[in-house]
Amino acid sequence: MQVTTQNPLRRTKIIATLGPATDQSEVLRELIKAGTDVVRVNFSHGAAEAQRQRIERVRQLAAEVGRYVAIMGDLQGPKIRIESFASGSTTLRQGSEFVLDTAMDPGAGNGSRVGVAYPMLVDDVAAGDALLLDDGQIVLSVVEVVGTEVRTRVEQGGVLSDKKGLNKMGGGLSAPALTNKDRADIRGAAELGLDFIAVSFARDARDINEARQVLREAGGDARIVAKIERAEAVTNIRELIDAADVIMVARGDLAVEVGYAEMTSLQKSIIRLTRERNKVSITATQMMESMIRNAAPTRAEVSDVANAVLDGTDAVMLSAETAVGTFPVQAVATMSEICLGAEKHENVSGRTNYRMDDVFTHVDEAIAMAVMYTANHLNVKAIVALTESGSTTLWMSRVRTDIPIYAFTRQEGTRRRVTMYRGVYPISFDITQTNPERVYQSVFDLLLQRALVAEGDLVIFTKGDLKGVAGRTNAMKILRAVLQRN
Repeated sequence: MQVTTQNPLRRTKIIATLGPATDQSEVLRELIKAGTDVVRVNFSHGAAEAQRQRIERVRQLAAEVGRYVAIMGDLQGPKIRIESFASGSTTLRQGSEFVLDTAMDPGAGNGSRVGVAYPMLVDDVAAGDALLLDDGQIVLSVVEVVGTEVRTRVEQGGVLSDKKGLNKMGGGLSAPALTNKDRADIRGAAELGLDFIAVSFARDARDINEARQVLREAGGDARIVAKIERAEAVTNIRELIDAADVIMVARGDLAVEVGYAEMTSLQKSIIRLTRERNKVSITATQMMESMIRNAAPTRAEVSDVANAVLDGTDAVMLSAETAVGTFPVQAVATMSEICLGAEKHENVSGRTNYRMDDVFTHVDEAIAMAVMYTANHLNVKAIVALTESGSTTLWMSRVRTDIPIYAFTRQEGTRRRVTMYRGVYPISFDITQTNPERVYQSVFDLLLQRALVAEGDLVIFTKGDLKGVAGRTNAMKILRAVLQRN
């Protein structure tokens, strides 16, 4: 396909969630053109066939637009919710008594009690625990547990409607991360060839390993995203980072469990630790929430997105803003503008984190760090990785730089996957079909044609001696871009 390139290049990637607001092909086309790098398919909503159609439409339109777009399937996970009210909602008043009953008829909730779709709640809570409903809008204090009833006192009241989520302050709900529905969705994602699968409410490495095993048994090769939204996940953050490929700071449920005051510093520390351990990070939830209804974000939302960029996140994510919002395309375009503005900050383009004290375990990892040190201390305009798996570009992108990294690869899956990596841009290139004596000139031809470099610019190349073999990058070369003349 004829590939278009962002101008100027935005290093931070944008994830947009699909939904009813993006189902029209023209809207989705404009969403991709506005700068969407990854689309999120939320398995919590919509039938399997509808999701399949959305995925197929993304691939078709991305090819037409000339952009590589990855697809991330987001598993529903064990979202713990109350059941429904006979009248649709009730108002809880501070100081009143309210019962959560795991044996109650699902649709019979009233002003004094409601059912809960989680039988183990009575085993997971005790007197004195704080339970939070509707993302913390309503706070209940557990008084006692009797049989199937969790009897509480309302500490913070408000209107409570059907199917709202339930969290325990500080964590401790024992629901497993993967449900039977999630396992079925993983198998479906493998069949559809999705690029990323996000595991909701992951607690530790076992949850990630189980998801990966189900995926591999189904023949899938997607990268696994661990969503950090439980207090237990924070406690086990290092093992989760090591087990997963990508870490998502899912600030909605996480803020409810750990407290809103902790979120800013926690976001920064998770992103920093993820980068240090050579993994990818996503910052998500309510980034531009007001754009569900409004054509422009609030000043606070602009600062929130910019802050995530300055933290070094690989990607920022839009949820309801694009899935059901009134201005989905504008939300992506505005987020892109904010990211570009934040990336001009000196702390983002500063040359740091060369891991000077580390002992590298892979040759290609060592090459990647040597490239970044050289590029950031020489007037280099572009870095080109001739790659199969994209791992070299991932390691490169862990070092902050304003120099673009181009992943030249023949692998379609790699081209989509690297769209998640900060500052990495995919270009289709089949080294196995290129004359060995013309490899560098062929790359220059592509770069110059697209005005990604100018004649005479310094470019660093990385490649392996064995063409078409993954994980064998063992050389770097510095050349000046030259135009082929007959």
